[in-house]
Amino acid sequence: MAYTTIDNPGEYFGTLLWTGDNTNNRDITGLDFTPDWTWIKLRSGAGNNGLFDSVRGASKSLRSNETRAEDTSPDNKDVDSFISGGIRIDQSSLIDTNTNGYTTVAWNWRAGTAFSNDASSTSIGTLDSAGSSNQEAGFSIVSYTSNGSSNQSVAHNLGGVPEMIISKNRDSTSASYNYWTVYHHSLATANDKKLKLNTTDVASTTNEWGDTDPTSTVYSLHTSGDGTTNHSTDKMISYCFRSIKGYSKFGSYTGNGNADGTFVYTGFKSAFVMVKKTSGAGSANWVIADTARSDVPNANVNDQVLYPNLSNSEESSSGLSVDAVSNGFKIRGTGGDRNTSGASYIYLAFASSPFVTGSSAIPTTAR
Repeated sequence: MAYTTIDNPGEYFGTLLWTGDNTNNRDITGLDFTPDWTWIKLRSGAGNNGLFDSVRGASKSLRSNETRAEDTSPDNKDVDSFISGGIRIDQSSLIDTNTNGYTTVAWNWRAGTAFSNDASSTSIGTLDSAGSSNQEAGFSIVSYTSNGSSNQSVAHNLGGVPEMIISKNRDSTSASYNYWTVYHHSLATANDKKLKLNTTDVASTTNEWGDTDPTSTVYSLHTSGDGTTNHSTDKMISYCFRSIKGYSKFGSYTGNGNADGTFVYTGFKSAFVMVKKTSGAGSANWVIADTARSDVPNANVNDQVLYPNLSNSEESSSGLSVDAVSNGFKIRGTGGDRNTSGASYIYLAFASSPFVTGSSAIPTTAR
């Protein structure tokens, strides 16, 4: 089925904010759905970025700022479960989800439809895969066990061609095999390029995507010197995305080094934007901004940023400002993490409201 427009982005993505109280079994709610992928970050202190999903199990954490394997300790649960409208959390020292008096944010996505692909039976891909997907929202969570052989592929059940894939080895403790590997279609010759979610590196050449473009059914893997997508018999997890009109966009822009920065058209007002410099001299952090954390209530401009590759607390900096306008976002700062003149950047953005709703074709109101 082809999906073209989402009228209500809040049914698929939402942000939760809370202040910790150092208790267990605390329900954090406010979403219009039960999440399948939750990304948690302490704001008012240093703490790891914790990524949790319904496919691996809510209590199993991965950390985007570290390369360590999945934490499965039942005595150190940060998230107990995904519940209607949000998450149930505990106090743990791993991700600091509920540290007393500290502010925290969770970004949440809905998948929801379980899938399983037996590659030998379906002839779709070469490795079995399973997970949860939402083809309407262009999002899937894919779990598979690698085999370390060349020229492999995995079914993603995304309902279209992936434009971004974030992949992590869940098992390995080797520094060579356990960093976060990111595919983004906007990179030149994207099928042999990678970014690393846990580092400041610009894009580099790789063969971890098999030097083959993703298709509407599978994405490709290869065993390389790094082998982060296909190493031995390690378990892997991937988060796959494609753009959906009125809801999400995965693209690129060029920085101009000016406070009156680049405007990026997405077709909607952004609730969440993550960007990464991919070319040019020097390295740069991944940066996340969202409208829920703006220090000026109901303001378009947000200069409260967090870093997926760092444990740092939330930073307020005019040099990193993003203006969430009705049909896209505009870079307002000159910081190198966002706006080096002539440098290329990739982004992923999710909507708070579409510029034109699919059912009425009426532009939404700008602030």
